[in-house]
Amino acid sequence: MIISASYKTDIPAFYGDWFINRLKAGYCKTVNPYNRLVYRVSLGKEDVDGFVFWTKNLGPFLNRLDLVQQFGRPFMVQYTITSYPRELESSVVDAERSVAHMRTLAETYGPRVAVWRYDPILFTSLTPVEFHRQNFEALARALEGISDEVVISFAQIYKKTKNSLDRAARKFGFTWEDPPDKIKSDLVAELARAAGSHKMRLTVCSQRQYLVPGIEAARCVDARRLSEIGGQPIGARLKGNRPDCRCYASRDIGEYDTCPHGCIYCYAVRDRDLARRRYGEHDPEGEYLFPPAGRSDDRDLQTKLF
Repeated sequence: MIISASYKTDIPAFYGDWFINRLKAGYCKTVNPYNRLVYRVSLGKEDVDGFVFWTKNLGPFLNRLDLVQQFGRPFMVQYTITSYPRELESSVVDAERSVAHMRTLAETYGPRVAVWRYDPILFTSLTPVEFHRQNFEALARALEGISDEVVISFAQIYKKTKNSLDRAARKFGFTWEDPPDKIKSDLVAELARAAGSHKMRLTVCSQRQYLVPGIEAARCVDARRLSEIGGQPIGARLKGNRPDCRCYASRDIGEYDTCPHGCIYCYAVRDRDLARRRYGEHDPEGEYLFPPAGRSDDRDLQTKLF
């Protein structure tokens, strides 16, 4: 099984010690956010085919990647770099540092390990279409030769996303919009040309309506890439996590409402104060990234093994 760490939270930035401790222990526990069932996830070498790390700040985890490599299974990093204003991303490291992290990653472990994410694309008075054209071009130029793929998507305006955007707009004095698909499709084509000029292919994550001619759907959890990195095939099947998702099957070991980055568009955090509090209460020696509320153990929860 491919282990995803994690599209629910930023494990490399904030929970690297916990991940390494669980890797040494050979397992971790997670809680299904919908039915609250507990899962014991094997992290034994015999059960793991590879790892996909998701992050906006690889810096705290760079010195731990040697331990992951010594584990003997391939890994790749989905690294989000958007260089948005602080009103939208209050605690994300600046793009220059992130690009430097990506360069170190590629130089140390190979360019196939590093995948750049420019997502979600958010349209505000601070980040209009022209901002994205110029910002994307500058980042693509900086990342040329470091990554061979850039994954994009447009912000999904869920109810909690709308509420967060409205609060931030009132606080910081900007406006936001969700423009028509034509504007988005035209931007995809422009960004794809910019990516190509810097030796990257552009893919779109879980939004097939924006797959303009010549653009493919992203496979963020990509068994093919992991197979190339590791030098041997991984027999994973395609199994997306949501509609239009083209990822291979994986097991995510993160937990919602635990990322303190403070991005106002984040779908994985419904309450930023709760996320900061949970981060402060996190136990790097624990079995869970964050344990079930009000439980000291899982004796009276149905436990499933993987």
